Amino acid sequence: MIALYIILVLVIAFFVIINLPVFGRLPKNQRLAKIHHLPNYREGALQNLSFTPMQPEGVSFFKILKAFFFEKHPNKSPDKALPFVTPDIAGKPESNVPEIIWFGHSSYLIKVQGLRILVDPVFSQTPSPFSFIGSKAFKGTDVVKAGDFKDIDILVITHDHYDHLDYPSILKIAPQAKTIVTSLGVGSHLERWGIKTEKINELAWKQSVTLFNDLTITAVPARHFTGRKFKRNQTLWSAFILQTANYKLFMGGDSGYDTHFAEIGEEFGPFDLALLECGQYNAYWPYIHMFPEDTVQAAIDLKAKVLMPVHWGKFSLAMHPWNEPVKRVVAAAGEKAFPLLTPKLGETVILNGHFPAEKWWLPE
Repeated sequence: MIALYIILVLVIAFFVIINLPVFGRLPKNQRLAKIHHLPNYREGALQNLSFTPMQPEGVSFFKILKAFFFEKHPNKSPDKALPFVTPDIAGKPESNVPEIIWFGHSSYLIKVQGLRILVDPVFSQTPSPFSFIGSKAFKGTDVVKAGDFKDIDILVITHDHYDHLDYPSILKIAPQAKTIVTSLGVGSHLERWGIKTEKINELAWKQSVTLFNDLTITAVPARHFTGRKFKRNQTLWSAFILQTANYKLFMGGDSGYDTHFAEIGEEFGPFDLALLECGQYNAYWPYIHMFPEDTVQAAIDLKAKVLMPVHWGKFSLAMHPWNEPVKRVVAAAGEKAFPLLTPKLGETVILNGHFPAEKWWLPE
């Protein structure tokens, strides 16, 4: 009987834990019907444009876990606090020229046309459902807090992974945000967290929304996956195009390299700036994250004028050294003479103005 009671308690605890708000909620009703009618919905899940296995043939999930937790990977985190420039978060842009402030990983603020657009804000110390699980944020990356973002005009969320959709940050930022743009299905998580439905704009690939009269955001394909619990690919993952009267920016989210970059470049390019991931890659998962050299090629495919690499500089979610992504992307961009922006955390980049290129990630 004691054993039965223990099992019963464990079962109850399991169901209580997996139904905590942090895990969000899967789409249902009308939202689910929309997902089921998407052309890339097949066999009970959303699909990438190309066949995209989670790992290469012959590589098991347990082999990846063993490599991640039991093999020695030096220099995964910096040995001292990273330099951080305290930014002007609340101030409006002085002109219609876009300003970009990067906070580490894939979180950045775009100021343009009097608006403030915040992308994938993650300001928790760990990108996971619980603070005691996962990689801790690097020292020096916690200068800015989620509570600092008051009355954001547009909140953009590319997909529902914990390092892009951070429950504690959303609770502080989203209620005050004027409007939210995200991939189809992600609104189900937001609604469970108390965000008003009327401010959520969910887009499928190639769908657009026009906000504040003349600013358009379009969702386009990426090569990735989604899921906050056990069932994958029930919500969509996207990159987004931000277009104003005079500028066009590509906000990449997460994506492995594929032909979709060239297709987007042909249909929507050229771009004044491409913000693309360059970190958290490994040969064990080559299809869902880009290697840094792929990042440069993706920017070329997009017909971007300038590349700003993100998805590094805050968390160690792969086995590579913490600054290897930026060193490799700088080298690859140099070989192809491709313009690159590498600002410090918190530093303001003014497009067509201040282009920081200091190699602040190297040892002194």
